[in-house]
Amino acid sequence: MLSIQRAMSPGSGDKEEGVNLFGAVEGADVDFVRVHMMLLRECRRLKEGLPIYAYRRRILNHILANQVMVLIGETGSGKSTQLVQFLADSGLAGGGSIICTQPRKLAAISLAHRVDEESKGCYGERSVLSYSTLLNSPQGFGTKIIFTTDSCLLHYCMSDRSLNGISYIIIDEAHERSLNTDLLLAMIKKKLLDRLDMRLIIMSATADADRLAEYFYGCQTFHVKGRTFPVEIKYVPDISAEASLNSVSSMSSVASATASYVTDVVQMVNIIHKNEEEGAILAFLTSQLEVEWACETFSDPNAVVLPMHGKLSSVEQNLVFKSYPGKRKIIFCTNIAETSLTIKEVKYVVDCGLAKEYRFVPSSGLNVLKVNWISQSSANQRAGRAGRTGAGKCYRLYPESDFGMMEAHQEPEIRKVHLGTAVLRILALGVTDVKYFEFIDAPDPEAINMAVHNLEQLGAIEYKCSGFELTDTGRDLVKLGIEPRLGKIMLDCFSYGLMKEGLVLASVMANASSIFCRVGTNEEKYKADRLKVPFCHPDGDLFTSLAVYKKWEAGHDNKNMWCWQNCINAKTLRRCQETISELEKCLMHELNIIVPSYWSWNPEEPTMHDTSLKKIILSSLRGNLAMFSGHEKFGYQVISADQPVQLHPSCSLLTYGSKPEWVVFSEILSVPNQYLVCVTAVDRNDVCTVHSMSSFIKQLEESKLQRKVITGIGNKSLRRFCGKCGQNLQKIISLLREDCRDDRIMVDLDFSSSEVSLFAKEHDMEAVFCMVNDALELEAKMLRDECDERRCGGSTIALFGSGAEIKHLELGKRCLTVEILHQNARDIDEKELIGLVYSHVPGIANFHKLGNFQSNADETKWGRFTFLKPDFADDAISKLNGIEFHGSSLKVGPVSAYNHSGLPFPAVRAKVSWPRKPSRGLALVTCASGEAEFIVKDCFALGVGGRYINCEISKKYANCVFVTGVPLHVTEPELYDAFRSTTTRRILDIRLLRGAPTASSSDSECAEALMRAISLFMPNRNFPGQNFRVHVIPPEEKDSMMRATITFDGSFHREAARALDHLQGSVLPCCLPWQIIQCQHVFHSTVSCPMRIYNVISQEVGVLLESFRSEKGVSYNLEKNENGHFRVKLTANATKTIADLRRPLELLMKGKIINHPDLMLSTVQLLWSRDGMEHLKSVEQETGTYILYDRQSLNIKVFGSTDKVAAAEEKLVRALIQLHEKKPLEVCLRGQNLPPNLMKEVIKKFGADLEGLKSEVPAVDLQLNTRRQTLYVRGSKEDKQRVEEMISELIASSDHNAPLPSKNACPICLCELEDPFKLESCGHMFCLACLVDQCESAMKSQDGFPLCCLKNGCKKLLLLADLRSLVPDKLDELFRASLNAFVASSAGLYRFCPTPDCTSIYQVAAAGAEDKPFVCGACSVETCTKCHLEYHPFISCEAYKEYKADPADATLLQWRKGKENVKNCPKCGYTIEKAEGCNHVECRCGCHICWNCLENFKSSEECYGHLRVLLTCCGNN
Repeated sequence: MLSIQRAMSPGSGDKEEGVNLFGAVEGADVDFVRVHMMLLRECRRLKEGLPIYAYRRRILNHILANQVMVLIGETGSGKSTQLVQFLADSGLAGGGSIICTQPRKLAAISLAHRVDEESKGCYGERSVLSYSTLLNSPQGFGTKIIFTTDSCLLHYCMSDRSLNGISYIIIDEAHERSLNTDLLLAMIKKKLLDRLDMRLIIMSATADADRLAEYFYGCQTFHVKGRTFPVEIKYVPDISAEASLNSVSSMSSVASATASYVTDVVQMVNIIHKNEEEGAILAFLTSQLEVEWACETFSDPNAVVLPMHGKLSSVEQNLVFKSYPGKRKIIFCTNIAETSLTIKEVKYVVDCGLAKEYRFVPSSGLNVLKVNWISQSSANQRAGRAGRTGAGKCYRLYPESDFGMMEAHQEPEIRKVHLGTAVLRILALGVTDVKYFEFIDAPDPEAINMAVHNLEQLGAIEYKCSGFELTDTGRDLVKLGIEPRLGKIMLDCFSYGLMKEGLVLASVMANASSIFCRVGTNEEKYKADRLKVPFCHPDGDLFTSLAVYKKWEAGHDNKNMWCWQNCINAKTLRRCQETISELEKCLMHELNIIVPSYWSWNPEEPTMHDTSLKKIILSSLRGNLAMFSGHEKFGYQVISADQPVQLHPSCSLLTYGSKPEWVVFSEILSVPNQYLVCVTAVDRNDVCTVHSMSSFIKQLEESKLQRKVITGIGNKSLRRFCGKCGQNLQKIISLLREDCRDDRIMVDLDFSSSEVSLFAKEHDMEAVFCMVNDALELEAKMLRDECDERRCGGSTIALFGSGAEIKHLELGKRCLTVEILHQNARDIDEKELIGLVYSHVPGIANFHKLGNFQSNADETKWGRFTFLKPDFADDAISKLNGIEFHGSSLKVGPVSAYNHSGLPFPAVRAKVSWPRKPSRGLALVTCASGEAEFIVKDCFALGVGGRYINCEISKKYANCVFVTGVPLHVTEPELYDAFRSTTTRRILDIRLLRGAPTASSSDSECAEALMRAISLFMPNRNFPGQNFRVHVIPPEEKDSMMRATITFDGSFHREAARALDHLQGSVLPCCLPWQIIQCQHVFHSTVSCPMRIYNVISQEVGVLLESFRSEKGVSYNLEKNENGHFRVKLTANATKTIADLRRPLELLMKGKIINHPDLMLSTVQLLWSRDGMEHLKSVEQETGTYILYDRQSLNIKVFGSTDKVAAAEEKLVRALIQLHEKKPLEVCLRGQNLPPNLMKEVIKKFGADLEGLKSEVPAVDLQLNTRRQTLYVRGSKEDKQRVEEMISELIASSDHNAPLPSKNACPICLCELEDPFKLESCGHMFCLACLVDQCESAMKSQDGFPLCCLKNGCKKLLLLADLRSLVPDKLDELFRASLNAFVASSAGLYRFCPTPDCTSIYQVAAAGAEDKPFVCGACSVETCTKCHLEYHPFISCEAYKEYKADPADATLLQWRKGKENVKNCPKCGYTIEKAEGCNHVECRCGCHICWNCLENFKSSEECYGHLRVLLTCCGNN
């Protein structure tokens, strides 16, 4: 035997002596079989060549010489498996056991299995064991080698402080510095003083050896250098540069889906996979979600991608250990794979340098989960995974400098977690003041104080004069060895007779976060949510976990399959079962308690046990109490932390949509939002009983937000109250919070139910309600008072408002509109200004705020207010002018409705002029240098205007020709044309010499004459102001020409061209014959469109503009303004040309309105749904068009080329119709009239996938949204009705007695609502078609005004906002019908102008009043307001009526006697009185008369031509 021993000792050169390496086999009886097995093991060791093998003797000598040793060895050096065998082989342990601890149960079991395999036959039977739960009594330590967890050994030390039977303790993976490791080392340090024969070895690859050695009195540190296989470290801080070097595509397209470091890891894996040799890849990420995202994102047929995280089942975790021939294994993992696992084939490691870790914050009681940088030791541990079975590489995705800045070692867990368990165990050791306990690294004193406070609340400790001591409950908790709160729950359950429940509750509470599996694709996660619903308990998460375990334990043939089918983590439930088994043994051995196997609690039936369990949970978690704040946004107010926290989205209470007033929770997570986890509802009475300060509870409840609901509000009022993007609502909330000094005040809007919910403290609620209600009333009043200002004929203004009524008729030309100016107009808050105006002046009919896009607008102009009466407008001017508002004074001025400078349409402008000064018959022609003489010769005896003119060289002006004898009526253009037709010489300019201005007509008379002349060519001559505007420019003294600007509606180009052709060369009736009109044949017109429209028509616009180049006298300019709008400015020399140019551009830029008989309102509104928007975008992409849906007019416009628009229209209509047919029926499974557990009952009866419903209605498509608790049903109308009936039957069969909601019927047709439309004023629902029919009926009959709600007893007016939506294209027709009804119902007070189809209105003169004429601004007819005949000055109405009956009446003859200005029309005989103007007179019969000779003509041109001839003849004579 000695020869064998020497053969295995170092070579002859090694003189080292000391420990006998195989002392364990010495003795009288040699077991040669055992020796043989040891030799075989030695051969394997030589072959494997683990680095620790070369240090064996020196390590054993150090252990023999030192009671404590710190052993530092690199990852892969063999220390964890070999050191225990070295000690066992040497016999140093004697009769004692060698115990090796691991931080994790999995590591302890796997190491025991590995060592047992290696040492098989070397030590005898059961020489290597693992105790992962509970160590046996000391007499059971006959086993040579024991692997256990540090928590298990710590618990044993608490019961047996002598540690008899243990010779060597090895603390492995000490670098993790878990809480149990630190406490265990502290306890062992004291025992080493009593047990000098016991040895302690602290072992790690990256631990802080100096800190540990210092703690153990400066003990020795031994370093094992080298590792089995080398690992090359590569730093890759710029992954994009690495990708470009290796020709791997970037992942920027998916970068926005998750954090940047996750995409970097996936891309690095892709680079390794494409460029490196064979070998598995292990990539470290920080969370389960990131791992799943990476697995879904990475796709390669030559790779097997696997996840690895703590929530996977054992079967799924074991997949990473399998081999996949022909494919590379790629594993995305969390830091679970950092130290606990050795995965064969791993050759490459990708390290992001980050990890998520929990940290307990004593000041707030929060468990914060955040992404932090790892330590250098952790980075080295990760790198070591690549060198376990071969040489490897580690890619660190950060600079080497960042590695240098990392902490060298991990922070001890004792500084990061709640210290309840640690403090309890320390006190159990007899330490009365925890602060004086000898920690390796002392925790925060505040954390210690909080732990002590929590233990006091649990009744586990009490303070006495000498310090804190354990109570009986505390001693029992120490014996149980579990977390104090769990032990307290268990012990309290025993006192209520809930033995089984208490055991299970403590077990599931420790594992509640991982009972349900929610992994995989989104569809798999949604299914997991549905499968969880049947287990959810209305009292919270702990009750839900109890229900799951009870179901699981109830007996299933295949529990794993049951868990898989219900998305439950079988591994967690088995772990719970193991914990329960351990606790049962512990209770029996330590407390002599036997737990029965039956259950007293039934999750399906509410009993007193539910109340008892809630009391027990509250008693144990009283420090984690929270009160509902009153609003979902603020969640629950945590009492200890005094801060609001939300329920975790997985909370069972959310399944029932309930918000209990009081809850307790196990912990608060911050990931990064804060959530309450493992929440249980508790009763208020119990809270007051358990909590010592009832007054504090009352004070908290007084701070709770109360809820008050305002109903009956119109949808449009709500939207205006909310404002664009919620701006108005946020301002109101801010104002409320400021006034009430409470930042929690909330105002929630529910547009579906037309409700406003107010949330405020009870003493603030009245003030909040008043302010919000006033704002809502203001919006409702503005909608009720809203009117459109419309022109009736030329001078009458009507306000068209709610009920389609005429609210006011303005005949006196007083202004109804005022303009608001302010120094900071763009910064003024709209609602504030409206409130200011309302506070001073009632009756706002409308307001218009100028948009900021008007770049050329005056920045001081805010906008306009229109009032219901002129008096209100006058009051606004007098009261608001000069008021100080936001640092500047308001300026308020009237805006005339009769002379609006702006037009509501794209305009085409033309300039006209006529002489103001008469011609002197002289002209001056400016010509090119040296050509005056030739022009005089060429133009000898030149005839112009029927006369010869005389030309001579000017003596006064160089290069000029002086012309005499020019007829007075000839204009500059006519003279220029005459010269150009006679000579080819270059003429630069021609100027007529004119005399002094003559007395002429006023500007207004000229404007009216122009309007009369142009209106004849307009399509709607009774409303000239809607088609064009005339502005005569007041002349200055030096001006020789009168000028006017005529602005035409852009859609009437051809009519404008004819009107201007008529004006060219004519004379206005109020002017002299020589004042001939000249039209400037250069016109401008602009068309514009937004950028999105231009993008789809740019090619067609470009083609059109290119074609314009060939047009003579045409130019254009395409520009983009600061708001992104594209504008085309056209210039041409004729309006017809402008019209021809504009028309194709307008067709492109205005788009095509889709009018399809199958597109109902409900179908069109689907465009705003998610599916509708997807279809719209899809059609736009396929056809290259742009589609606009106008929510106000409910029109759909398509922009693009003609063929593309047609294709888009066809596809969109088809898609919308299909979408409408597939539109899901939404069946809400929660509400005021529905059972609280309806969704749970639906899933129980029909299954998580709703197979029961599908079997009854096979063609239907069902989708259950558990978060919204809504069932979406797609299919035919009959199928939807059948599903709805089945749900109703389920509700009826339940114990819930609330009435079911009934379907509404239309009050008009009394049928079920089809295309429902909700009226703004009252909220009643009607069929859209029925309301449209009501409006159209009123148009046809010109009766039924005002339009009211036809619901019985309602009679509220239909608001103008509703009318715009109901009849957007027929609003003008509705207005005209209303106007007719208004005049007809005025009892003769108002009458229409007698001209057929003219809509001008005048007020009838009162009896006895003076008869005044009404001059129609549209048709210029003068009417007597008493007898309603043509106006008859100087003659009474009675006399004029007699004359009308007999024109030869003597009275009329008497009146005509001696009057030269009264003659009869030669055509119809009508008596005409000529007051002023030229000798051209137009009779009412339409003929044109020469006043001199009474010759009549068909047109004014013929008459003026006749007058010119007469004038010429007179001049010659």
